[in-house]
Amino acid sequence: MSLDEAYRQLAEACELDLTVGAPGPADGPDWVDGGRLARDPAALRAWLDDEADRIGAACGKRLPGHVAASRALHGYLWSVGLLISGPWYLQRRVPRLRPEDVRLGPGGALHVVPAPFACLPADPAAGRPEATVLDGERELRAELRRAVADHVAPLFAALRPHLRRGERALWGMAGDDLIGGLWDLGAALGDEEHGAALATLVLPGPRAPFPGGADFRRLPDGEGLTRTRAGCCLYYVVDPDDICGTCPRRRAGAAAAPAGQPIGMPGLTSPLPPVTVLSAATVTGQAAAS
Repeated sequence: MSLDEAYRQLAEACELDLTVGAPGPADGPDWVDGGRLARDPAALRAWLDDEADRIGAACGKRLPGHVAASRALHGYLWSVGLLISGPWYLQRRVPRLRPEDVRLGPGGALHVVPAPFACLPADPAAGRPEATVLDGERELRAELRRAVADHVAPLFAALRPHLRRGERALWGMAGDDLIGGLWDLGAALGDEEHGAALATLVLPGPRAPFPGGADFRRLPDGEGLTRTRAGCCLYYVVDPDDICGTCPRRRAGAAAAPAGQPIGMPGLTSPLPPVTVLSAATVTGQAAAS
């Protein structure tokens, strides 16, 4: 199965408006890639203004600039985290997506350029020139964390003047959205517990630069899982009556749906047939050795 096929499964499972294509300029004036956001202040400002306008139209009020910037970043982190971690979930391959390889379009559309990837020795694609073969699962998980961190670091630097968040809070946000994407994908594929187990393998605890781990816990009634995010995504400013289930503002143990998606992301309502991945029992056992 190619990376293109992994992205097709992701798009179907998570109801993403996602296309896969060759390198090139963004598709039209309404598209911007992550690299341009990081290096072009005017493009970044336009992206933030568009997000503020979109959220304002949806909720009927104008948000403070730092809140709109936080919501825009949350959506980007969730999307990029899933574009990198999804192929690992489905195929045990970690694509090395550059910021230029991810383009954002109107209405939440995404375009991704398939990238070189890391894989395990037994992968049928291990002999391809674009493949980097790693020794084992632990090394592949470390590569996944590096791939996400390397991708988002330039955008963090560009966004810092627009956000009221320090370095630790930004990396906590990145970790939350990496964990949340895997959790959401598991739920979309009909196995929330497996998604949570894989997220726990990726972040069993603090792993630099991510300051915290998945730390899932079972709800008091035994039905489902929850966790507390490292930081607040500020959605409560958009809708004070609908605080995220994983918000640190909630008391521990409060009910939560699988990690809430950013505004504009569709709900996860179209599960695919199960794919061949490690069993939940296997990955839970591996977490202790991570």
